[in-house]
Amino acid sequence: MKELNTGNADISNEKADGTLNLPSQKDLEKEISNYLSKKYGGRIRVVSQMAFPWQVKSDGTDQNEGVEAEKHSKMSFNIKPEELEAYLNRYVIRQDNAKAVMATKICTHFNKITYLQEKGKDPHLIGGIKNNIILIGPTGVGKTYIVKLIAAKLGVPFVKGDATKFSETGYVGGDIEDLIRDLVQEADGDLERAQYGIVYIDEIDKIASSHHVSGPDVSRSGVQRALLKPLEETEVNIRVPHDPISQIEAIERYRKTGERVKQSLNTRNILFILSGAFEGLSDIIKNRLKKKGIGFGAVIDIQDEMGWLRHVKPQDLVEYGFEPEFVGRIPVISILEELSEQDLFEILRNPNNSIIMSKKQDFRAYAIDLKFEEDALRLLAHHAYQEHTGARALVSAVERALLPFEKKLPSIDVSFLVVTSDVVNDPEQELQELLENLQDKARLRRYKAILAEEKQNLISRLEQEDLPLWEDFNLKPTPNRLDLVAQLSLKEDLDFRQAGERVRSWIEQIKSYEDSFFNRCGLRIYLEEDAVDKLLYSCMDDSTNLYVQCERLCNILEYGLTLIREKTAQNIFNISAEAVNNPELYINRLIRSCY
Repeated sequence: MKELNTGNADISNEKADGTLNLPSQKDLEKEISNYLSKKYGGRIRVVSQMAFPWQVKSDGTDQNEGVEAEKHSKMSFNIKPEELEAYLNRYVIRQDNAKAVMATKICTHFNKITYLQEKGKDPHLIGGIKNNIILIGPTGVGKTYIVKLIAAKLGVPFVKGDATKFSETGYVGGDIEDLIRDLVQEADGDLERAQYGIVYIDEIDKIASSHHVSGPDVSRSGVQRALLKPLEETEVNIRVPHDPISQIEAIERYRKTGERVKQSLNTRNILFILSGAFEGLSDIIKNRLKKKGIGFGAVIDIQDEMGWLRHVKPQDLVEYGFEPEFVGRIPVISILEELSEQDLFEILRNPNNSIIMSKKQDFRAYAIDLKFEEDALRLLAHHAYQEHTGARALVSAVERALLPFEKKLPSIDVSFLVVTSDVVNDPEQELQELLENLQDKARLRRYKAILAEEKQNLISRLEQEDLPLWEDFNLKPTPNRLDLVAQLSLKEDLDFRQAGERVRSWIEQIKSYEDSFFNRCGLRIYLEEDAVDKLLYSCMDDSTNLYVQCERLCNILEYGLTLIREKTAQNIFNISAEAVNNPELYINRLIRSCY
């Protein structure tokens, strides 16, 4: 790359010790952007990920290998527990205790690693115990969902395994160390990044023994013992002898370097989360508490099974069939509650729920807009609750109601479908009535009413919650812009934050034309808020139209404002929405007023 002359020649590029004084990531991007803006106008921006100095070996030769690992050699984490809990609240209905425990302990785990690394302290205290977590709750209450949400929010590698598929030696499906190797694959082979991952093992209750000395219980205890070291700290060999890919990679590395390197990953910083339904555990807790109550004369009156589970202790897990050493490595226990019919309805009504969003996308693939009435959602929740499998039954209930429509409607000219309680109760009959009267005005009115209600609800949420990065860029969420974000979110099936980010990027593109215009003709223009909003609406259906509109506006303004400057010496102009509506009429009026 050519050297950039930015007028800072007096600033030395070398430190006192002779080493290069490299610019920061932000300064480097700013310097390059300024250069490109002056040369080509404000339409060009630099968008990059990270810049790293070239590594030099001790013998003076260049070394680029390992630059990727340098990005993640240290943990950088600053999310607070309440911030993560608030994120979970947007997606997960109920389970307040579990969300609070998970958010707190996971944030503490990663923040502690960051703190110790920044202070240069040894993060591996002898006898230290990680915040490994065990989740207890019936099927379909959101155990896996919560863990996946957290991993996605934190951006850490994540793998899920099933405890029933592992054995002590790996002769049934694989062994525990295979999960660690999968974690490295999820991190795209980056060992430094993989060491801060999350391993989630479901159905952990299935490896609890029944204290027998023969049969399958011996294998279950063996799996528990095999998990002991990974849960705490152990080195896992990433390349295994029976893996042909590992052998090929090792041969290739040996051919290039002449070295045989044993790659391994230490599990000391990997967080393990275990989960299971633990049927029968409540009986163990009940017996313990009743014995305690008899001894002290206390009265214990707990009506439901979940009430007993809230009193679980490590000793109950030992009696359930887990080794004491195994239980000791899982210090955090969290209980998830069974979902009621109302909870299932709230899940379906949540705008962030993946069940309804996924089904809308299924129909959107055929250019059909899918809308649900509230009565239909209540009925779907009722049908799902009868199956007693938690939120999992919601998917089946939705599929049963909509499968006939999903098959037939793509073949006919239908742009929307309103799911009513009648559709849920008798899909075939409702489909037949729809086909007999495709232009039903009552159906269109119901669709528009739902659309308007959804839009208004979304705008209300936008008024209460801050849009990400808008304040950082000093952007005003005007009513028009909130309306645009809501429209875009509903039209493109976007989360309102994603829609807000897209609109923000459009605003930044529009404002960049102010600098571009100054570079082109030396005139400073400032687009007023209503003018920016007009341009935003012009690209609602086609974002490429924004470039066309801005270029046309700037070309007309350049001609007219240059004439005005020659007559009046004015070189700063505020541009209103009138200029966007009809730039020729706007500029002619300005010229007439000054001549």
